[in-house]
Amino acid sequence: MPRGTLYDGSGLHPRHVRDRQFATVGFGRRGLNPAEVRRFLHRVALDLTALHHDLAQLSEENARMKRALRARQSAWSERRRP
Repeated sequence: MPRGTLYDGSGLHPRHVRDRQFATVGFGRRGLNPAEVRRFLHRVALDLTALHHDLAQLSEENARMKRALRARQSAWSERRRP
């Protein structure tokens, strides 16, 4: 992933976090510890993966509940017709 903005409007995905590149800070021990940054980004990516999985499950459950509600409403209206 190129340097620059991480969020392009399409949503943040685990691959965006894993593939994020940081600028080199030059010689010496200035700046952030690259290994620590990578560990943190990996942890964030794992959390995003879990969140995306949970969101998919909840969306599926929501769709199932909507279908059940529509079916129940249809059955109720069929019984009420003379």
